[in-house]
Amino acid sequence: MSKMVQVYDPRGTVEANPMPTAPRAKRLEGLRLGILDNTKWNASKLLRGLRDGLAARHRFGAVNYYRKESFSKNAAPELIAEIAANNDIVLTAIGD
Repeated sequence: MSKMVQVYDPRGTVEANPMPTAPRAKRLEGLRLGILDNTKWNASKLLRGLRDGLAARHRFGAVNYYRKESFSKNAAPELIAEIAANNDIVLTAIGD
């Protein structure tokens, strides 16, 4: 006799509305680069390395730095608005 074993999927489900992504920049020269540090342990080190690598190949109009209050929280709407208003492209990363 065969026994049935019920298995639960621990992943759960996520319901979200799809959002379009921003168009890619065709070139980086002259653009204002925003860098958002999410305050994870290695994020700043990773972002500095990415910034240096990009700056060696591209001349940005400006590089602006921002920090979130906490890696576990969304960035404040005011911070998002400031980043959007003052930058053409934004770089962020999780540095675990």
